[in-house]
Amino acid sequence: MQELVAKFEHVYIDQTAVGSSLARRLRELFPDDRVSVVEAPPLAAGELSAREFSRSKRLLYVTPFKGKFFKRCPGSRPGLSCCNYFVLNWGLQCDMNCSYCYLQSFINTPMLTIYSNLDDALNELREIGEAGLKAQALRVGTGETVDSLSLDPLTLYSQTLIEFFRDYPAWTLEFKTKSNKVDQFLNSPHAGNVVVSWSVNPQHIVEREEHGTASLSERLEAAHKCVGHGYRLAFHIDPMIWHPEWRENYGALVDEIAARFTPEQLPYMSVGALRFQPEQRAMMRERFGLNSYVTQAETFSGRDGKLRYDAAVRQEMFQFVLQRFHAHNPAWRLFMCMESPETWLKVAGTSPFKQPHMHDLFDPKVVRAAEAT
Repeated sequence: MQELVAKFEHVYIDQTAVGSSLARRLRELFPDDRVSVVEAPPLAAGELSAREFSRSKRLLYVTPFKGKFFKRCPGSRPGLSCCNYFVLNWGLQCDMNCSYCYLQSFINTPMLTIYSNLDDALNELREIGEAGLKAQALRVGTGETVDSLSLDPLTLYSQTLIEFFRDYPAWTLEFKTKSNKVDQFLNSPHAGNVVVSWSVNPQHIVEREEHGTASLSERLEAAHKCVGHGYRLAFHIDPMIWHPEWRENYGALVDEIAARFTPEQLPYMSVGALRFQPEQRAMMRERFGLNSYVTQAETFSGRDGKLRYDAAVRQEMFQFVLQRFHAHNPAWRLFMCMESPETWLKVAGTSPFKQPHMHDLFDPKVVRAAEAT
């Protein structure tokens, strides 16, 4: 905990959030001279510079969120096959520092923001359940605009969410992280519907591109802890990053996962390839230079406007990983994240909508019902 507290230079609490349980907890954890109550957040003028973006990870701002918490995953854009994933965002910005992070394409606030009104988010979910969807197989994740668990020892939001989802056993709650912060919720009673997931890459990529994150071995050890407490797991080999030794390194990653875990412990896994908005390329190069596989990548514009590897490169990488897993055990259940139906046909030979073992992930009726509320 002290290491996490030391990470932040200062905590700013919006005066409208002073009475929140989160504000009270942070005031107990941080020294008085590192906490300020403010009427409005200090703002940057225009777009953040690379230096301002980096510093924003060391300044914490607590405020209520005035918008809608619950929404569809960005993978639902036209031209992509979506896995019926919904997101519930409780913050904005990440305290870790991956070279490819898509937050670099749009964040213009000079602080890492945590929303103080998690109860309002739970009320949104409660209304969805009361609208007749309590028995629907919704998948809800919290790791889109903030890492699900890296700050959780400060917020303890995981405990609140796990308790809420106990009353909705048909729903699935997913925490997605690159940290190893799991001890704070391991003993929380749960309904068996909580998936703790990790974005994973070979250690070579972790060291070169995923700065400030837990090592691969730390992530896998944290996953073992969760299995021991009855939590389900997921791994997301995403983004796969091309580099000269990609076959050896991703092959070793697959072998290690297959040796340490079983298909029964993981309801699903995903694979995805490097993709990013064109406007973040300059920011990435300014922050990470050319000593990065990401900033050197040869990419082309996709249907969604993002820059991606050539389709043939993506297909080769996906086929390699899928075949490697299935050589260990055909029961491994993998899907491709944010990919086109054409890629699915080239890699898997069929659409995800036509695969029985993928039906609960890609059934469009789930999306239509949730969006109608």
